[in-house]
Amino acid sequence: MSEWKVSASHLRRAAVIYVRQSTLLQVERNRESTARQYDLVSRAGELGWPRSAVTVIDEDLGLSGASAAGRSGFAELAAQVGMGQVGIVLALEVSRLTRNNTDWYRLLDLAGMTDTLIADADGVYHPAVFNDRLVLGLKGTMSEAELHILRARLDGGIRNKAARGELRRGLPVGLAWGEADGEIVMHPDEAVTGVIAAIFDRFAVCGSVRGTWLWLRDQGLKFPLQPGAYVRGSEIIWTGPTYHAVHNVLTHPAYAGAYTFGRSRQERYAGPDGALRIRRRMLPQDQWEVLIKDHHRGFISWDAYQANQARIGQNIRPVAHQPGTGAVREGCALLQGLATCGTCGRKLAVYYEGKHKATPGYYCTGTGQIVEGRGTRHLRVGGVAIDVAVTAAFLAALEPVALQACLEAARQLEQGHDSALEQWRRQVEQARYHAARAERRYQAVDPDNRLVARGLEATWEKALTELAAAEAELARREAARPAALSGQERAAILALGDDLQAVWDAPSTTDKDRKQLLRTLLDEVNITIRRDHDSGRADLVLRWKGGAISELTIPVKRKPPRRLRTDEDTISLARRLAVHYDDAKIAWILNRQGRRTPRGLSYTAGRVQGLRHYWGIPRHQDTADNQEGELLTVADAARELRLAPSTLHRWLSDGFIGGEQLTPGAPWRIRLTPDTRALFTDDAPDGWLAMLEATLAYGVSRQTIMQRVKDGRLRAVHVRTGRRKGLRIEPPAPQDGLFGPTTMNKGAV
Repeated sequence: MSEWKVSASHLRRAAVIYVRQSTLLQVERNRESTARQYDLVSRAGELGWPRSAVTVIDEDLGLSGASAAGRSGFAELAAQVGMGQVGIVLALEVSRLTRNNTDWYRLLDLAGMTDTLIADADGVYHPAVFNDRLVLGLKGTMSEAELHILRARLDGGIRNKAARGELRRGLPVGLAWGEADGEIVMHPDEAVTGVIAAIFDRFAVCGSVRGTWLWLRDQGLKFPLQPGAYVRGSEIIWTGPTYHAVHNVLTHPAYAGAYTFGRSRQERYAGPDGALRIRRRMLPQDQWEVLIKDHHRGFISWDAYQANQARIGQNIRPVAHQPGTGAVREGCALLQGLATCGTCGRKLAVYYEGKHKATPGYYCTGTGQIVEGRGTRHLRVGGVAIDVAVTAAFLAALEPVALQACLEAARQLEQGHDSALEQWRRQVEQARYHAARAERRYQAVDPDNRLVARGLEATWEKALTELAAAEAELARREAARPAALSGQERAAILALGDDLQAVWDAPSTTDKDRKQLLRTLLDEVNITIRRDHDSGRADLVLRWKGGAISELTIPVKRKPPRRLRTDEDTISLARRLAVHYDDAKIAWILNRQGRRTPRGLSYTAGRVQGLRHYWGIPRHQDTADNQEGELLTVADAARELRLAPSTLHRWLSDGFIGGEQLTPGAPWRIRLTPDTRALFTDDAPDGWLAMLEATLAYGVSRQTIMQRVKDGRLRAVHVRTGRRKGLRIEPPAPQDGLFGPTTMNKGAV
């Protein structure tokens, strides 16, 4: 053998036994192979390793060796080999370690760099030796090829059996596998098949998956679930219906008697974290691998299944600019999903206007020519007259079959109630069976065995409670069911068939019902709007199911163009401002006051100029002012008086000086007369008082002093230089007599 390759360096490190089986079923049944792998511990002892130095890694039992992903045992083995802790790796064969050459050669590289041996049932190999590495490489390639051959054989057998319709796979609830090869039969429970049949019957009436689901919920019907779909006779679990369950019933081809295989495809892709992931993608019908029609008895025919799929496909919201009618909705626009643009062919969108949003209209989402920077619609028209014309054409086409349509509507109404009641009767019968079975179990138990008897008694009581609730609900629904049509009522319905307009306009007929009726005969309504100077008309092309075409022409109202006009207050203000300011300044003032153009835009110098030209307002002229003094802005006046603008604004607000403002938001202006200039000086007159001294001298507050300055009863100047800049107030005149100021006080002041 190859025991001479084992050196003292190898014996100082551990010996690792790697144990793996591909599936849990192999672990359970192929015990001999597992035992042989555990017996490699004795093989390590024969090569010289003590039992204490032998480690067994068996975390990967039940996992496939096709990839290292998810195999913690193999990852631990590779880590120990890479750190040089392993002297030899023992496995029954190479395929136990891995069946993927990428993982296999990575392990060989690590073993070669760390002087680690690899042993199987045939011998001991050193990956660093060329001949041994060559043999190990061939074994790894053969192991990977063996996996491919096994998969190809299994997959070929599966596909060959599926092509004959005999491959047993999970069936949807309501169907079960029979005794013969490929035999599929109806579920023996009538309650299960009854609710499935009710779903298809209801969809034929309402034409919507969601509508069918809501009907099941409204009727209080339960939906069956069959967890053990592969096992015949597995127990049924009843639960509340879900939209996904109803959609699966209406779209699964097995309910149409077809056997299918390969309706989905498994794809591999790299996730955001770089890990390999698998997803399943549903394929279109033309890409199904196996489709055997009329394979077994179904709930509906294959043609009905195809019609249902087309109807469901039309109910989804269509992609932009693509054909599709969409499901009927509650709005009053009758041509929703049917109307198209006569210019570009797009489906027309719906809008509603009026006080209560009760007036429908149609518009095209495409844009035509650009006018004033905006795209104009190909079509935008009110829908009242158009809906009336299409309705009249529809009712006229329906008259020959009006009587049959009325009777069919009455029959469908009765059938809907009867199917729901029949399902409730089945549920009551099922509840009665469960109660009887619980009673038999309770009667069969030994009364002295109270541990079992108490549990069976509780189960019996629960079954009796459910039975009583089901019977009460059935009685309530039977009482609420509308009575069957009598002979007189049928005659009345036939009489209504002579006046379809009255039925169409009846309050009990909803807009949703009217839309659904229109779709039974109409495929498309193409609308083209033509306008001239005096009037307008709409040309309608009605495409009926079957290929017939009708053309209608109806007048449509021409909306007067919206008149744009600037409000009188803005015009008057612009006229006053133009005397003093240029167009840019006027635009700034108008925007500051929050004014907008008739189109809702802000003002610019160009828009103000257009406003002046339209209303004949002359522009601002820079002329000399005839009044005394120069009229300046606050900033220019502050510069002229050698003050800070904030100081001048404060004296304006306090009333120390006067100013002019044409309108709120316009800039303040100050007229610099000699008197105004004299109010600002570098030196205060002798004896004039600061504000605090003036309040003490006059015995009043600062506000009173400022009010007297505004009224002209006191004189004041503003000192703009020196250490005590600010306001100086004229002192009070001296008074003789008892209360006149003393010499001491006078000097103090």
